[in-house]
Amino acid sequence: MLHLGVYKDVFEQALFSLADNKLRSTLSILGIAVGIGAVMAVGSVTEGVRGYVYDELESYGIRTIWVYRDPEEVDDPNRAIRQGSGIVTDDYEFFRRSNSCCPALKRVTPQIYWAEQKPVRVGSEQFIPNMEGVGVEYLDIVNDQLEEGRNFTERDIERRHPVAIIAPAMAEEMYGRSNPLGKSFRYFDQKYTVIGVLKRKSRDIIQKVNADSYDPNKRILIPYTDLQAILGSKDVHTLLGEGYTLEGTVDAMAQVKSALDRKYSGRYKYKTENMQRWIDNAEEYISKMQMTGLSFAALALFVGGMGIMNIMSTSVIERTREIGIRKALGAQYTDIRFQFLMEATVVSTVGGAIGLMLGIIATIVIGLFAGYDFYPSWIIGTVAIMVSAIVGMLSGFFPARHAARLNPVEALRHE
Repeated sequence: MLHLGVYKDVFEQALFSLADNKLRSTLSILGIAVGIGAVMAVGSVTEGVRGYVYDELESYGIRTIWVYRDPEEVDDPNRAIRQGSGIVTDDYEFFRRSNSCCPALKRVTPQIYWAEQKPVRVGSEQFIPNMEGVGVEYLDIVNDQLEEGRNFTERDIERRHPVAIIAPAMAEEMYGRSNPLGKSFRYFDQKYTVIGVLKRKSRDIIQKVNADSYDPNKRILIPYTDLQAILGSKDVHTLLGEGYTLEGTVDAMAQVKSALDRKYSGRYKYKTENMQRWIDNAEEYISKMQMTGLSFAALALFVGGMGIMNIMSTSVIERTREIGIRKALGAQYTDIRFQFLMEATVVSTVGGAIGLMLGIIATIVIGLFAGYDFYPSWIIGTVAIMVSAIVGMLSGFFPARHAARLNPVEALRHE
């Protein structure tokens, strides 16, 4: 049985070993510290990035679905293609009013856009927005919030009122710092009045991880019926819907697509999407970033581990006579092995503690430079310290076993 005093003696011996081999010890500790620091920083930053991504996706409507005509079918030169989007206003009205058709669909709105964006005019100045024609349910589906003003009403939609809701970046471009509510702009010679201003949506992280390049802060929304009149068509480019849960969006997409296939007897091919594509894109980028950082950390830990093994092997050689004396005085195989394992663990744990502090500092500094609040993950920190201890034990295992197996008679003869 090992008593507390034995642990104290072993710990002190480990510190003496560090002091006797300053250069080698420093290099080994540095390798472990860099590796553990990298594990801490990479883990904390990637978790922070993942949190920001999901927050931004949530702000867009995590349960959103898109249903539209397959663009590959439209672009196929070998097929006689039926013209149109394959979805019309009547289809939207059907899905909106029929609960039995698509029980997984909570609500739906049409989304119409102009493929070649045309400018809007304020006085003599022109601006290029992301112009969209939408319905009353649009803001709820995509989780948009109004900074000021109001949403569209059913009357706005039915009467094709020339009113608009604009996103903050467009409001700043078009009207500067003045309040845009009640102000007007012209689009296709039609005068529109601003009735609402959207709250700003962050897309910084999503764009940086290549999940999506679309800027929601440059939108102008008008009644979809008005944009249909401009285009001279009853087509709906996209049915924008919302499921009750993220998992339920799969059923909602399947139900809407099936209903369209039945109605048009397979004359059109439809494509469906939910937020999973954005999530997958973000996760892929984050995983690559994480693997790159952890590969560097693993290399540093390997170098540090080899350094510890070298220190312990040298220590065994230098202390062979001491080991022989201890065995002659009754020290057991397990006592000798434990001593050297503990020494290796102390070396690696010191490196791990230094690495933990370096990782915390690196996480905060990266956040400051990136402009985000990244916080050290104490779960990852705890795991990192455990990893450093395990690296130490593994690195010290073979030298410790060799020391424990020394023949005491031969060890006492060693000079």
